[in-house]
Amino acid sequence: MALATTGCFGAPSALAPSLRGSVGVPHHGVVTDAVALPKKGDGYVLFRNDGVRWGSPRLVRAIETAAASVSKSRPGPPLVIGDLGERYGGETSRHRSHRSGRDVDILFYVTTPSGVPLKSPGFIKFSSDGLGTSSGGDKVYRFDVERNWELVRSLLEDEDVQWVFVARPLEVLLVEHAMSLGEPLALVWKAQTVLRQPGDSAPHDDHFHLRLACSVEEMVAGCEGGPRWPWQAKLPELTMTDDELLVAILED
Repeated sequence: MALATTGCFGAPSALAPSLRGSVGVPHHGVVTDAVALPKKGDGYVLFRNDGVRWGSPRLVRAIETAAASVSKSRPGPPLVIGDLGERYGGETSRHRSHRSGRDVDILFYVTTPSGVPLKSPGFIKFSSDGLGTSSGGDKVYRFDVERNWELVRSLLEDEDVQWVFVARPLEVLLVEHAMSLGEPLALVWKAQTVLRQPGDSAPHDDHFHLRLACSVEEMVAGCEGGPRWPWQAKLPELTMTDDELLVAILED
């Protein structure tokens, strides 16, 4: 019998003490044992300081690892990190998701039109030509495709990555750049799999939205939502009979 989780989980309680970690789905969930992303670290800084910086340990580790990797390979201004989630997950004022400890917004690396790297000033919307303007329209920025690809490449080394939401025209720029570098086709295919313009929200032309998949352990403990890719850990097969499994659950 294959192991699976179904239904809509609530918060851990005396009636459901085994629900731990990332619980539920990204738009209707909670998180236990969350950790705060430090306000700054190797290669990154937080965009805001209002406390929406909590996530699962896996999410925080993924951010820190990717930012440090880009900083080492392509030194320059830091990566700017947007919102993660609240300490115990649940609803946030700026997001429909970000509720179960597996989501984070990441601002793009940017340059001047001539290619000088800059710290991102905020959520700059970029078009298919890789150019964007400030909210006042007085400054022009370029989508730093080299460093943004390096970021995506680093994130893809983490098998837990489920999605990197981004506008389709920017995905095209990233994939074309990867092909021009002669990146392995398997890596390009993986990027094309996880890079996705969402169909039920803004196009994400002003930031990346990283989402991690549930770990196997979290799925057993109440985590739900999204596909599992071929490169991710497979769910174990249970050897218990249905009756044995029911007894084990009742005794938990």
